[in-house]
Amino acid sequence: MGTLIKILVVEDEMIIGAKISMQLTNLGYEVTGILPRGEEAILHVADNKPDIVLLDINLKGKLDGIETATQLQQYGHIPVIYLTANSDDATFNKAKATRPYAFIAKPFKQLDLQRAIELTISRMAENEQSQPTEPKTEGEEQPFILSDRIFVRYKEKMIKIMLADILYIEADRNYSHVFTLNKDYLLSITLKSIEEKLNMQLFMRIHRSFLINIGQVDEVTENQVILAKKTIPLGTGMREQLMQRMQTL
Repeated sequence: MGTLIKILVVEDEMIIGAKISMQLTNLGYEVTGILPRGEEAILHVADNKPDIVLLDINLKGKLDGIETATQLQQYGHIPVIYLTANSDDATFNKAKATRPYAFIAKPFKQLDLQRAIELTISRMAENEQSQPTEPKTEGEEQPFILSDRIFVRYKEKMIKIMLADILYIEADRNYSHVFTLNKDYLLSITLKSIEEKLNMQLFMRIHRSFLINIGQVDEVTENQVILAKKTIPLGTGMREQLMQRMQTL
């Protein structure tokens, strides 16, 4: 099932923080918190890991934004987008050393925020994938595939689909249908390209047109697989391979 992308806002001007939160909600993202101090952000991330952190460089308190970003990384690689207001060169260079995904200069518009977030998601995928991106048709947007999730555009907003929640993926010429328990999504990418990018410990190609999540399999017959009451054809000679793979989970 697709879920909203979670974003933490760390901003010591609460009026600005509230405005950013409203803009993020309008864009279809989930705000996990609006916090004024770096110390609070670190505690928050320890319990509620967001997908992205929007972080003011010039935070008041014991930790400024740069020190906060450095300490956040002990909880795993969390993409940071810095919010800046007339930072000097020394501060900018110090912030750049923490390898943020983007900078947004205050004041900014909702469109600036949207573009920075989508560029961040794109970079997250690029950092995890060594394969070149498959060419796409003009006007279409490919999904961003990471090791444990896929980011896709759905109804004008970016959402994430955790790989563990996918039942199966079906080829549809140059597109792919991703089926979860509650929704399905049409992606502008071929099944072959998805197969090359996915964690194939979790998935298996059992038919020329179907890639399944092995952990979601409920029943295997001679020529079919059943996942959440959905019947998928099983290619010739694939049953034994599938059974072996299922035993390794």
